[in-house]
Amino acid sequence: MEAALRTAYETITGKELKKLNFEEIRGKKGIKKATIKIGDIDVKVAVAHGLSNARKIMEEIKSGKADYQFVEIMACPGGCIMGGGQPIRSSKQKSKYDIRELRANCLYDIDEKSTLRKSHENPAIQKLYKEYLEKPGSHKAHELLHTTYKPREKYNLNEKV
Repeated sequence: MEAALRTAYETITGKELKKLNFEEIRGKKGIKKATIKIGDIDVKVAVAHGLSNARKIMEEIKSGKADYQFVEIMACPGGCIMGGGQPIRSSKQKSKYDIRELRANCLYDIDEKSTLRKSHENPAIQKLYKEYLEKPGSHKAHELLHTTYKPREKYNLNEKV
């Protein structure tokens, strides 16, 4: 979400973003909501981790109670910080440290020290657009990178074919 907002800011305004951190969408809270000012535009964003929180956000959108322009959903509780690729600590192991918070702080520290912090400045992404996708927002980029919702019939796994 932060990388995308950094790129959106500079693409929309044509100005360099000085403050690269978006603290309002960071943290352990299961649902984070914010309105980010990009030029004259208020961009409403939501970040949810854990499937029950994802359902809450989706229900807000479906019912018309929410009008987000950008939503990030992570299935794992705690997001990728506690995701399937991370070491699992036994519930019997006690620690005086909050492992999620330590991991998050490490990732934010790595991001802070990185020289490349904006997606649109990544040489691999620039090459991909130059050689294949043409430009951000092109028909080809939109066709390959954007998704749309299509209502589908529920599939009954217990039904015999």
